[in-house]
Amino acid sequence: MTYFAISPDDAPTNKKFAESLSCDYPILSDPDKSVAAAYGVLKPDSEYVSRWTFYIGPDGKLLDIDKSVKVQTAGSDVAAKLEALGVAKAKTTQ
Repeated sequence: MTYFAISPDDAPTNKKFAESLSCDYPILSDPDKSVAAAYGVLKPDSEYVSRWTFYIGPDGKLLDIDKSVKVQTAGSDVAAKLEALGVAKAKTTQ
């Protein structure tokens, strides 16, 4: 399984932010907002983007979109959605 975030901030800003949170995933940069526009998250008449989660299967097909992302519960919400979609849990090593 692969996961990442995309932000309209530049790469150095995203790197610093990811490091400050000890993220175990990359935050990709979309400073021209072309990816945001392609995914429909660019808010009309605004410089801001909506915070949505896209679930894309290994075959590239869109499985689901969460348009109500809550920062406080995003991690557990994603885990619950992946389980509902039948995505196997990653094995952990000890």
